[in-house]
Amino acid sequence: MAAEVVVIGAGPAGLATLKALADRGVPAVCFDAGDRPGGLWVLGGPGSGAYRTLHLNTSRTRTQFADLPMPADWPDYPSHDRILAYLIDYADRFGLGKAIRARHVVRRVRRAPDGGWSVEADGPDGPVVTNARAVVVASGHNSVARWPDPPLLGLTAPQTHSHDYRDPAQLAGRRVLVVGGGNSAMDIAADASNVAERTVLSLRRGVWIVPKYLFGRPSDTLNGALATRLPWRLRQAVSQTMLRVATGRPSAYGLPAPVHGFLQDHPTLSDVLLSRVGHGEIAVRGALRRADGSTVEFADGTSEEVDLVVWCTGYRAEIPFLDQPVPGDRVPLYRHVFHLDEPGLFFVGLMQSTGSALPVVEAQARLVAAYVAGRYALPAPDRQRADRAARLRAAERRWGDRRPAMRIDFDAYLALATVELRQGERRVARGTGQRWEAR
Repeated sequence: MAAEVVVIGAGPAGLATLKALADRGVPAVCFDAGDRPGGLWVLGGPGSGAYRTLHLNTSRTRTQFADLPMPADWPDYPSHDRILAYLIDYADRFGLGKAIRARHVVRRVRRAPDGGWSVEADGPDGPVVTNARAVVVASGHNSVARWPDPPLLGLTAPQTHSHDYRDPAQLAGRRVLVVGGGNSAMDIAADASNVAERTVLSLRRGVWIVPKYLFGRPSDTLNGALATRLPWRLRQAVSQTMLRVATGRPSAYGLPAPVHGFLQDHPTLSDVLLSRVGHGEIAVRGALRRADGSTVEFADGTSEEVDLVVWCTGYRAEIPFLDQPVPGDRVPLYRHVFHLDEPGLFFVGLMQSTGSALPVVEAQARLVAAYVAGRYALPAPDRQRADRAARLRAAERRWGDRRPAMRIDFDAYLALATVELRQGERRVARGTGQRWEAR
């Protein structure tokens, strides 16, 4: 079997890539492990960590694809089933289904003797090998749960990871300890506070908890308005002031002060957590120190008896099918898309955004499609490397050692991708740069 381009994954990143390639007239085939499009939004699908109470934590207008706006009568923060229906409609509307090979698990991607790529997948009818000129990895990085390392020794109470959480019924009547400060941790702690006998939230460090609404508007729309006018340092100061005016300091709720400035970590959004803490329905504790059976002790010397520990400790950015696997946060990419050392290997969605992922992967997909179609040229290799090195240094100054190579500022990146596409088109017109046809 042969294809011009193989796309791995039919979640938002893969669907946006198929759409962009089709718009440029580039044939493609997509392998997806699930039985329908949607990726991580398919409740119970392969690799999905979706749960019944999951909703968007970025607002509808800041999340939707430009090519298919979400219905205007939808709520600002739609539920997971609406988002799945939206993605399926996107695939149907643009005829993407004919390119998708469902229930195909990619096992290996390696360089072929002719300079292209060989993609090996296990399908319903057995192994499939496809040769392609290019491969787009659009399989995401939120499928492999990251457990605490080292583990909490001495703990005998049942443990689970947020990746395996599906329904509040799993928490009902139990003394639940939720560990973590991200969006999943806040959602699960809020769910537990409604059905559990007791809910405890353990935070190793403070985080900025952002209400989904500020001053009557979805909170991310305010930061978006600021992004068009202010550099991120000034936006940070303005945003922190607005948060303090709207919600007060975290310490007023018994929460630890944030370690990093706002916009220097992934935002944690919750409309209910502060209220549930204030009502005494969620007890806040610091970092875990030790465990003895079902008793856990925290850094402040307090202890709790627990029946269930839910680890909300994130994911490992693994890409296991590459012939020479490297962690996702170590892949050398220009513009978070183009592999610097492997011509014809592209990534869409291998990033951590301060906002929604969908507009970002749509922009990345357009860069890939324009390049493969010969309408966009990359800068010279030395300029690509210099640009990546400079941006990595800037990311390290902003985000420290927390996956700086994957971090992007949502608004700044979208503006950069627009400029990059225009500049690449100019390079083609001038006959300069690194073009796909030359390889």
